[in-house]
Amino acid sequence: MGWQWIEILVLKPFLLLIFAATMQLFNTSSRIIVTCSNRLSPFLQQEIMELGFTPVRIFKTGVELKGTLEDCIQLNLNLRCASQVLFSINEFTARNADDLYNTLLHFEWEDIIAADGYFSITSNVDNATINNSLFANVKVKDAIADRFRNRTGQRPNSGPELDKVVIHLYWKEELAEIFVDTSGETLSKHGYRKIPGKAPMLEALAAATLLATKWDRKSPFINPMCGSSTLAIEAALLATHRMPGLYRTNYAFMHLVGFDPKMYDVKRKRLDEITTEVEGLRIIATDISGDAINISKINAAAAGVGDLIEFAIGDFATTVIPADQPGVIYFNPEYGDRLGVEAELEITYGRIGDFMKQQCKGYTGYIFTGNLELAKKIGLKPKRRIEFYTSKIDCRLFEYELYAGTKRIDP
Repeated sequence: MGWQWIEILVLKPFLLLIFAATMQLFNTSSRIIVTCSNRLSPFLQQEIMELGFTPVRIFKTGVELKGTLEDCIQLNLNLRCASQVLFSINEFTARNADDLYNTLLHFEWEDIIAADGYFSITSNVDNATINNSLFANVKVKDAIADRFRNRTGQRPNSGPELDKVVIHLYWKEELAEIFVDTSGETLSKHGYRKIPGKAPMLEALAAATLLATKWDRKSPFINPMCGSSTLAIEAALLATHRMPGLYRTNYAFMHLVGFDPKMYDVKRKRLDEITTEVEGLRIIATDISGDAINISKINAAAAGVGDLIEFAIGDFATTVIPADQPGVIYFNPEYGDRLGVEAELEITYGRIGDFMKQQCKGYTGYIFTGNLELAKKIGLKPKRRIEFYTSKIDCRLFEYELYAGTKRIDP
């Protein structure tokens, strides 16, 4: 073994240089930006802090912190509310596309992307000289490809797929920053939903709204009008510490030069170890649609929580509400996008208010809706109004204390 090391030291010193460069990539600390949908950053911040990280900055669509690429692996596996985990590798001034290309042409891309690998480019561009962000993407791609051709005579493939190395350009005015997108495909989809159902809530949004509630993850969680049961499934995952990394096998960081599968395996195994069961946990999901309940059962089984959720078909008013241990009841009714439908929903929202008042005493009630006029028909005074977005719809999560004798109010 000693002579083999002498041979490496004497005859192949470039191997040590490559080894040092790739190890440095995963161990060097840099700026990390964890992105999320608008208004989810307070809950993303909560998750990041629970993992032991200290945020540097919080903004409406993300959280900034310092860390290594190894830390990025931890973040990817454990965050429920995130979209992408971006690791900064270069920051520079670029007045135009030529500046961008010339700077990136001299960057050591061979330390990040394998010569026989594959990469894609994403971007967020706001520069007066660029009227199409795709043009900026092409300039980044060309710089990487030309760097490889000049150095090795070959270049990695590139394209739109986000399943290998992903390079992200942030360019605002004359400030440009290059990130490794360590996630690739978005983290906001948690990987268990085999059938989406009708107008499903995005998994990251569902998780964030649950973190916004007062649910203790032990008492009953009741989800009438459950649809495809994203909320009920996310509640079961949250209560049992089942992390999103359990349902995904490919991340962009796995394709970086220097990635150590053993390091990932240790972190992935940890996810199995922290999964717990909550004795007596009751999560109840009901819907009037048999198809919705069938879809829910398929998705819950894929998430490994099919046996933790009690499914039932029927009008929401027939939902069984355990009285021995009050918990949370959470509705996500339709918002209504046509006049006739909205008129019908006025009645439904009023019935929801009556049901919560009469059948859910002692519970904390939540209604998530993107129709603030319909919310007035609930007839109960909310204690809190928490702001969210779903797509581009301005939404609220209304919280109600359903104590005995809750006072109805006129809409």
